[in-house]
Amino acid sequence: MAKADRLERLDARRVELEAEYNEALIAALRKTAGGTWGLFGHRKDRQAEAKIAPVIEELTEMGEAIDEMRAQLGIEPFALHRDFAASRGPVASSAAGEPKQAQAWLARLGAA
Repeated sequence: MAKADRLERLDARRVELEAEYNEALIAALRKTAGGTWGLFGHRKDRQAEAKIAPVIEELTEMGEAIDEMRAQLGIEPFALHRDFAASRGPVASSAAGEPKQAQAWLARLGAA
């Protein structure tokens, strides 16, 4: 019974943390859609990277904590964080800019 209670509390915390992650990501995406570059790391701009670093660090820490909880619960890794992390980094010069990419992400998340 104690193990079931512990797993239930862990799952409830996971759900809360996933909601917090979603809110933080949406806030960052809205800022990027408004014209602030750096969230996706498409350009090598130290100033933009420094400004967005705390947000990226927070999202990464939450994503890792969620994945750890999910592993303990025996469920698949957190796809939203995995997909976001995979979308970061340099891209071809012909790729859509970060504001457009952020708008697409917001539409995907139903927050446009």
